[in-house]
Amino acid sequence: MAYQIDYAYTCHIGKVRANNEDNFWCSGVRLPVHNQGLDGVLTGHAKNWDLPVLAVFDGMGGESCGEVAAFLAVEELGRYYEQNRKNLRREPHDFLRELCENMNRAVCRYSREKRVGSMGTTAAFMAFGEKNLYACNVGDSRIYEFCDGKLEQISTDHVAFARGIGKAPLTQYLGLDEENMALEPSLRLLPYQAGSRYLICSDGVTDMLTLEELRDFLGREGTAEAKVSAILKKALEKGGRDNVTMILIQIEGSEEKNPFKIWMGRHGADC
Repeated sequence: MAYQIDYAYTCHIGKVRANNEDNFWCSGVRLPVHNQGLDGVLTGHAKNWDLPVLAVFDGMGGESCGEVAAFLAVEELGRYYEQNRKNLRREPHDFLRELCENMNRAVCRYSREKRVGSMGTTAAFMAFGEKNLYACNVGDSRIYEFCDGKLEQISTDHVAFARGIGKAPLTQYLGLDEENMALEPSLRLLPYQAGSRYLICSDGVTDMLTLEELRDFLGREGTAEAKVSAILKKALEKGGRDNVTMILIQIEGSEEKNPFKIWMGRHGADC
């Protein structure tokens, strides 16, 4: 079975924040360190044998440190992916673990060199292998699966117990000093299922929309682009208090009849 991976994504500064601390990686597309988000919604597509990785980052830290942390993580993802993409086919769990460790080291290294006391970024991403797909996250950026009319959060919120007003602090993030606490990403292995949809998003989405609203948008017919546009519009209508970044993925399956074409698609780029 061959799988078509269609996706749409956007990154909006929102209606309150003066700067954008979010970033993303969509098969090589990302934002520069200082940016005002995207102008609209972009789209892309891939096959499962292309082994794509799609990710959202939500930076944190004052004096532009949040966008720097997110950018450093994105750049390290790109570097690691280009050098180790074959391992996503051969040893996917090792690929994901080492990717998170490398992104964490990149942010920590900058923090030490620049003597920045507090900076970091969340990460939520999906990696697509030939036979399975993988959801991985650090922090509170989320991944949802919509399948057969049901919406499920498949990421883990790494947050401390909230005891007062305001958001609870993160217990896991990229930029974590592992001398004090171990980096422990959450990982889910999932089978391919034609018709399934996955939403990767920063809290600029989840703080604005209810689960019922997300379920309604993801359950609609139509393109990923149309759904992302509708979710963004709703988040802004409800206040847009934070940067709004999301990637919506739609999986479709089809039988591939030509064995030679399958082999070339899977291995030609690695020869």
